[in-house]
Amino acid sequence: MLSDYTTSASSDPFHKHSRRRRASVAILLIALVLGTIGASFFRTQILHNADFVLRSQDNRLRVIPLPAPRGTVYDRNGEIIAETVTGYRLLLQPASVDSLRMWLEQVAVPLQLDSAQIAGIVAEFSRAPTRPVRVAKTLTFEEISWIEEHRTEFTGILLQPHPVRRYPGGEAVAHLIGHVAEISERELADSAWSDYQLGQQIGKAGLERQYEGHLGGTMGERYVEVDARGRTVGPVAQEVIISPTPGKDLHLTIDLELQRFARSIFPAEMRGAIVALTPTTGEVLALYSHPTFDPNVLGDGMSLPAWKALNSDPEKPLLPRARAGIYAPGSTWKLATAIIGLEMGVVTPESRMPIACTGGLTYAGRYSRCWKSEGHGSLDLGGAIAHSCNVYFYQLGIRLGLNQLAQEGVRLGFNRSTGIDLPSESSGFFPEDADAYEERFGWKPTPSEVMSLAIGQGPNAQTPLRMAQFYSALAGDGTARVPHLRAGIQTPVETDLRVSPATLEALRAGLAAVTEPGGTAFSSSLERWKLYGKTGTAENSADGDRPHAWFTGFAGPPGADPEIVVAVLVEFGEHGSSAAAPIAAKIAEFYLDKTHE
Repeated sequence: MLSDYTTSASSDPFHKHSRRRRASVAILLIALVLGTIGASFFRTQILHNADFVLRSQDNRLRVIPLPAPRGTVYDRNGEIIAETVTGYRLLLQPASVDSLRMWLEQVAVPLQLDSAQIAGIVAEFSRAPTRPVRVAKTLTFEEISWIEEHRTEFTGILLQPHPVRRYPGGEAVAHLIGHVAEISERELADSAWSDYQLGQQIGKAGLERQYEGHLGGTMGERYVEVDARGRTVGPVAQEVIISPTPGKDLHLTIDLELQRFARSIFPAEMRGAIVALTPTTGEVLALYSHPTFDPNVLGDGMSLPAWKALNSDPEKPLLPRARAGIYAPGSTWKLATAIIGLEMGVVTPESRMPIACTGGLTYAGRYSRCWKSEGHGSLDLGGAIAHSCNVYFYQLGIRLGLNQLAQEGVRLGFNRSTGIDLPSESSGFFPEDADAYEERFGWKPTPSEVMSLAIGQGPNAQTPLRMAQFYSALAGDGTARVPHLRAGIQTPVETDLRVSPATLEALRAGLAAVTEPGGTAFSSSLERWKLYGKTGTAENSADGDRPHAWFTGFAGPPGADPEIVVAVLVEFGEHGSSAAAPIAAKIAEFYLDKTHE
């Protein structure tokens, strides 16, 4: 009977024992599920609360980078060369690419966006869809007014104040100060820029590039709240704003007034450069290249077509000729030949060459002319410098020999850069010895090649800055420090002529005679100040009928130490005495008048 009862209970799903058994199983399963859910809630809410709060915040907030104001750049007198002012950018946080395109079509006309710009905006959003995309980089007053008038018609737009670089010196300081622009993807891929991010402004050239780490500062961040579709809801609490750290100020040795004056007197239709230094110390007073450009229009404010036009201009306005243009130095280099001859004991200041100048010299089957067809007669060293007699220096070069002249020229620094604190400085070229001709040009120099080298022609190419550095040593004690633009520093000696006081005195006497009656630059002599210098007319391969014009020298109060060194190059200026010397004289006079007023 018991077995019948048991069988009946197990076979009857509605039997009380079957119901109790199923209920127990269900309770156990429910308890298990509730326990699992409870454990999950405990893990989520208690153990991993911080992680999920952070994820939630990340989904709710969007980061907007805040650019740092760059440091202000001052000249030696406290005048502003570069400063930061406030501009405005238009940012948009669209929900999708399609909504972005539709929005851009509506604002294309008032914001003057062309198809290429629209494509670039869309591409930028596609690369970083969680970040607000920049629709306009720097807005005009009219564009800002239009946006404010139509703000209610658009959602998700932000007018973001941002620092804009301004250069009060304009075109006068373009090659010196450089400009800033947005960091490129190629630069971001470089480990040197690992602390930078897309959209950040960096120095692209000049001092802005050289002192980027000093001027740039550190970007900040601002957070905005977005909804589930990524649309901006509004700003969040003030405490989540990370303020940017401004860059540090930079004080220069440059005289901005002199720099502007250099631009004002350089012939508008010509090309060339002006360099002004303080003797021996390396302080740069002016560094001007012509033609130039306005650095205020570069960077964010310049369209791609305008940039291409500037970059492809045959006049090469972007070339910093003062430090990157290389030219045959012509007769301004004769002072190097004179130094080598005096220090080697080949000549004395009173020496006259055995062959008087009659308009030219024949040596090793080659006839080389003097610039004065009727000749200069028999001259000592001072007279040869004052009258720039080629024949005198032909014979001095022959006495020295090509290898000796080349090796000493290298020692004097004519095959290296000066080391100025600016990017893109060119190294000069000067042969180390006779073998260098074959290595570079594929031919051995003839015995007469030394005549060209002795007067600053042949394989001799120098920057205006290098020639100014050489004359800076002549103006002082025979040494000159590395040229520098940053004030308050002392750079090491870069040029050491290794000359005796007697040699310096003899050379200065010759340079003084250049601006005295009979000298090649007498017409550029100054009434109040004493100008020393050397004119140069350098042949070039670009146009054999129009040589480059040089003048390099220094000036100061009569009977006192020189206070300014000036080098002037005028491309295709033809004659140093008429094209370059007057500019140098005006630069020296302007600076000395201002200094001693």
